[in-house]
Amino acid sequence: MTTTPEHDQRIADMKFASVYPHYVTKVEKKGRTLDELHQVISWLTGFDEAKVRSLADSDVTFEQFFAEATLNPNASLIKGVICGYRIEDIETPLTRQVRYLDKLVDELAKGRKMEKILRAS
Repeated sequence: MTTTPEHDQRIADMKFASVYPHYVTKVEKKGRTLDELHQVISWLTGFDEAKVRSLADSDVTFEQFFAEATLNPNASLIKGVICGYRIEDIETPLTRQVRYLDKLVDELAKGRKMEKILRAS
């Protein structure tokens, strides 16, 4: 799936700190914990909890956020539709990575088991 250059740039320029509180609210409203959210973010990015908290308190963009991340080798197993886009068909790597994160948070909020979310073998 081809996204527009404007869409991709908007995603790249979005601040992680502006989205993070929405992730927290979404998962906590559905009975999940902040620790579980951090576990999901850490699984995808390789960041420890202190790094996630630091990035959430900074001015880092998603482009900078994912430039620092070490993407989990199983991230490509994240499939499905999020925000109207089929993740596996998104051609722009950064946009796909952001949608990976969105999908994991969505699965967590929907009550999916952690081993399924983390694509455990």
